[in-house]
Amino acid sequence: MNLLIIMSTIIQSTLTLTSPVFEDGRLIPEEYTCEGRNINPPLYISNLPDKTVSMALIMEDPDAPGGGLVHWVMYNIPPATVIKADDAPGVQAANGKGDSHYTGPCPPTGVHHYHFKIYALDVKLDLIQNADKAKVLEKMNGHVLASAELIGLYRKEE
Repeated sequence: MNLLIIMSTIIQSTLTLTSPVFEDGRLIPEEYTCEGRNINPPLYISNLPDKTVSMALIMEDPDAPGGGLVHWVMYNIPPATVIKADDAPGVQAANGKGDSHYTGPCPPTGVHHYHFKIYALDVKLDLIQNADKAKVLEKMNGHVLASAELIGLYRKEE
């Protein structure tokens, strides 16, 4: 009896999110805040899973008064390695202020942490117009292949 053993090696990639304008845990340049041009910073995505159909991005400030503030929600981003500065390649959902666009860091006092989180999804999300973070997360449930986070800091000039 011949026994054929097939061995396979699974190489697990780790999704990463970085920015060329700030390092994880470091200050976000003023240009990308309410004191500058208030545009989104460029973001680099690497090691996307092969089965990625779309991506979603959520940026929030957990230090904001009232338990946190969502600054940016975007979904149905085509799989890519770059989100350019001042660009929204996906569908923008409502942020914590009810606006469907990027709202840069603008802390009232002290240093705040801004969490950029990217999700690789195995589907495109079917959402109603003016969806928000909760609705995006609900539709993502069961479809996240991988996620990564980048944290930037900001303190307004006094």
